[in-house]
Amino acid sequence: MTLTPGLRAQLLIVVEMEDTAKRIGSGDVPVLATPRLLALAEAATVRAVERHLAPGETSVGTRVELEHLAASPLGTHVQVGVELTEVDGRRLVFAFEAHDKHTVVGKGTIERIVVDRARFLARATR
Repeated sequence: MTLTPGLRAQLLIVVEMEDTAKRIGSGDVPVLATPRLLALAEAATVRAVERHLAPGETSVGTRVELEHLAASPLGTHVQVGVELTEVDGRRLVFAFEAHDKHTVVGKGTIERIVVDRARFLARATR
């Protein structure tokens, strides 16, 4: 594992019906669902570090702080950017921010732990 602060990744989506609170069940309005925003941010953290992990390693989420600041209706382009801000042994801390062309949609931090994939799965399936 060779991880240093500063690694970045971005994802861009267009909000579609399957991304909405109404479809996911986290609300009854057709705007980007908070759980979907979190999933996008986590996917970006995975993308940021995946090429820097040793063979057999992966990272798993352990902690999230998220502020969902603005609604994103159907058709809105939302970009999620993450940056690795801290590496403490196997613990990784990311800052993320999501925005559309007008405003910050959401922001927060995500913590992940680097694990051996096989050992993690063996423990998870006991």
